[in-house]
Amino acid sequence: MSTTTTEELSATTLLRFATAGSVDDGKSTLVGRLLHDSKSVLVDQLEAVERASASRGQEVPDLALLTDGLRAEREQGITIDVAYRYFATPLRRFILADTPGHVQYTRNMVTGASTAELTVILVDARNGVVEQTRRHAAIAALLRVPHVVLAVNKMDLVGYEEQVFAAIAEEFTAYATELGVPEVTAIPISALVGDNVVEPSANMDWYGGPTVLEHLETVPVSHDLSHCHARLPVQYVIRPQSADHPDYRGYAGQIAAGSFRVGEAVTVLPSGRTSRISGIDLLGESVDVAWTTQSVTVLLEDDIDISRGDLIVPSKDAPATTQDIEATVCHVADAPLTVNHRVLLKHGTRTVKAIVKDIPSRLTLDDLSLHPHPGQLVANDIGRVKIRTAEPLPVDSYSDSRRTGSFILIDPNDGQTLTAGMVGESFASPEPVKDEAEDEGWDF
Repeated sequence: MSTTTTEELSATTLLRFATAGSVDDGKSTLVGRLLHDSKSVLVDQLEAVERASASRGQEVPDLALLTDGLRAEREQGITIDVAYRYFATPLRRFILADTPGHVQYTRNMVTGASTAELTVILVDARNGVVEQTRRHAAIAALLRVPHVVLAVNKMDLVGYEEQVFAAIAEEFTAYATELGVPEVTAIPISALVGDNVVEPSANMDWYGGPTVLEHLETVPVSHDLSHCHARLPVQYVIRPQSADHPDYRGYAGQIAAGSFRVGEAVTVLPSGRTSRISGIDLLGESVDVAWTTQSVTVLLEDDIDISRGDLIVPSKDAPATTQDIEATVCHVADAPLTVNHRVLLKHGTRTVKAIVKDIPSRLTLDDLSLHPHPGQLVANDIGRVKIRTAEPLPVDSYSDSRRTGSFILIDPNDGQTLTAGMVGESFASPEPVKDEAEDEGWDF
């Protein structure tokens, strides 16, 4: 294990990142190599991998088994679920999401990358940029992941040729730039033998950039939401039956963005009622200020009606409420999403009935063209939707807040997640067309 001390960890920053790529591009091997070479693997974990590898007739440990933990994954030799790993170096702490590469599990990347500040997209040097590469780049762009690393893997199988790497890097960077990805860093690697993963490669002296770990340790972390629009989705109303605090009424939740201070004027949405913060409880202690990701209980000066699903915001910075939402979505369910589809929309801690009024366009990943009014979205499709909700919702643009600008659509019959949505995000979809269809039942 790493010899990083507790004091050193307290002074380091946290980077959340995800890996993605087509099947057999070597994502799990890269993650395993990263953990192994950075000395972030426990001895018993490594011994278990060595035993499992030997039982399969492999002479050297298969480092992919460090992340492919499910039995079905080991048997099939592919990643089918998002595997989270936590490790640290003296310079930074990491939360890593290893996402599947198989096309039918593309939806899992949305889960893995939704909170990531960086995405590592792998490409097999022998195959170059394929459809799944473009799909993952599009999802990274939609989710507004600020940093993308293109890891051109298996360079040992193409003779470590610089021209092969340069051609792939140029093609991918052009595509990602057109999608709006702000930054692409291309690194030639061989995860199997460790070239440019943790240690610089002796086989590619033509490359003078950082290794994968060096880049992860030094890339600027831009996930600080403490200066964004302050938002507190209410998860629970606390009313303890205590003689010491007979009038205690607190509103508990995790701060999604920004910060709150005692004495600050706040508005509760969607009702629009106003009050001031009289106290903030954090881990059983009273504090004057609390900020993003902290779980707190807020007390207000006025006794107003607040329940789970409401949103507490600063009165000077309250978002507008609306029943009409336009968004770009990634459809994740096997059943298609269709026009007039009746769904539940979950935004923050609030869930309301909704209807899909229109699907203006579907994105074609090959050339980034838009297929107008496809009528439906099927699994892994990326498209534009217009939704009408039964109740007003205080939504932010996803470009302003990845937390309060996102939502999911749920099947009201069985609770299955259908679609992940980003409010206001668009690939310049065509002009909307008025929906003349009649809505039966859920008529909002």
